[in-house]
Amino acid sequence: MGRILIKYSILFIVLVLTQVLFLNQVQFSGFVNPYIYILFVMLLPVNAPKYVLLFTAFLIGLSVDIFTNTLGIHAFATVFIAYVRPLIIGLITNREEDMSEYPGLHQNGFGWFLYYTALMVFLHHSVLFFVEVFTFSNFLETLYRILLSSISSIFVIVLSQFIVFRD
Repeated sequence: MGRILIKYSILFIVLVLTQVLFLNQVQFSGFVNPYIYILFVMLLPVNAPKYVLLFTAFLIGLSVDIFTNTLGIHAFATVFIAYVRPLIIGLITNREEDMSEYPGLHQNGFGWFLYYTALMVFLHHSVLFFVEVFTFSNFLETLYRILLSSISSIFVIVLSQFIVFRD
């Protein structure tokens, strides 16, 4: 238990610092901004209690909000994906024995992880960007921003699985 807590604490700190110090500086015309911090919520054990999912999602979203001065939109979007995560995993997993595993790339295969990542990232970015603009008047521009940022986030998340997370 202590080893798992240390592992996720280090992951939390590394992802927040990577997001705030490096990835928030990557912006192309305001449309492409990769978000890797949501990987923390995605990699929590599948059998983690719902309250742990929601609380840790709130903490990592709030941490990014504090550093970027964004008034809770990251916390809101991250808690949303933590709330729908069990449903997403249940929809894309067709075997009951997979429900107690770690949802990483090496444990479940590339296709499963790419599909999981794409769904989670697209949901997160949709909530994040629509709450940020708080209007549907520039719907196509917001949708374009969601798509470009989702593609860049998916690329960074999958790449991180190949480079860093090899257990």
